[in-house]
Amino acid sequence: MTTLTHRSRRAEGRKGAGEEEEAAAERDLNDEDHDDSKGIRLTLMEEVLLLGLKDKEGYTSFWNDCISSGLRGGILIELAFRGRICLEPLSMRKKRLLERKVLLKSDAPTGDVLLDETLRHIKATEAAETVQTWIELLTGETWNPFKLQYQLRNVRERVAKALVEKGILTTEKQNFLLFDMTTHPVSNGTEKQRLVRRLQESVLERWVNDPLRMERRTLALLVLAHSSDVLENVFASLADDKYDVAMNRTKDLLEMDPEVEAAKARATEMVWAVLAAFNKS
Repeated sequence: MTTLTHRSRRAEGRKGAGEEEEAAAERDLNDEDHDDSKGIRLTLMEEVLLLGLKDKEGYTSFWNDCISSGLRGGILIELAFRGRICLEPLSMRKKRLLERKVLLKSDAPTGDVLLDETLRHIKATEAAETVQTWIELLTGETWNPFKLQYQLRNVRERVAKALVEKGILTTEKQNFLLFDMTTHPVSNGTEKQRLVRRLQESVLERWVNDPLRMERRTLALLVLAHSSDVLENVFASLADDKYDVAMNRTKDLLEMDPEVEAAKARATEMVWAVLAAFNKS
């Protein structure tokens, strides 16, 4: 994961209550912070991948080795937002976010294949694991051969296919000298532009300078976009002055102490736990 950097100019050298989580999950699905109420509903994973894809080429940067773990972090946050998982309660022995285990609240199907597969993995584990461990397990980054079964395979392709089904991407075959690769160019640019505009506005015209006052899916997406190294794609179209403002505000947001922010009333613990996990990795 790269750090936030400024664009060089051409002219210049608590704890969140479970009841509130469930109520907010339903509210998020029906009243998201979108500028178009008729917009296509996307999961956090779909939004992250859409931000990372090259529009015409239909694939992510070959140099991006962060998006795989970022997508897994998005899965955990999405499950928390839908009231399926949560962090274990604070205790004298386990006060820090990275020490607290992920608990299953409900195994009710979500209707999303990746989310439901992850739910089955979490339910099947004999001992609960932390957020950081789950990101590693779902990505396949484990030396324990008995835990390789928890790896989610072909996540990018499966998320891309979901976006194809929603009419946002299309599927093509491209030849790269020695091999053929399935690509997914953007076919509905309006949806991606709407997504980019929503994130830009969240740190410009609609900036509130307080995570608690931000729409939580927008907060989560900023965290995931940074963790997946696709945040530059969000702000690239901005003029230099607005780019600097957006980057500075996002930097300030992401440099907040996850422990302090998660402890506040009505805070979204899972978002801050995922950020803490990526900060440590």
